[in-house]
Amino acid sequence: MKIDPRQMERLAKQMGMQTESIEAEVVIIRTSDRDIVIEEPNVAKVRMMGQESFQITGKAREEKREDSGKSREDDLSLIIDQAGCTREEAEQALKDADGDLAQAILKLKGK
Repeated sequence: MKIDPRQMERLAKQMGMQTESIEAEVVIIRTSDRDIVIEEPNVAKVRMMGQESFQITGKAREEKREDSGKSREDDLSLIIDQAGCTREEAEQALKDADGDLAQAILKLKGK
């Protein structure tokens, strides 16, 4: 069932909803270990009963974020010790394994 956008807008206004379209190039939702990147988004800001919310549609993809600092250095040191490889090989294996430490070590040991 298709609903006419103008009809939807009138119904929303009757219910006290206000919508505003937002021109956006990309939307990034950042979590503790990954980013959800929404390309070519359609973003609508909705105000209803004193609260604002956002509706987002578009092409979504996930990107793992690499740990920075000490934990990454510890991971690399462990890979080098366990697999007997160079730092460069450890970095590449960790990247190829999407940050999975065990998988990186197993890959290097299997060479």
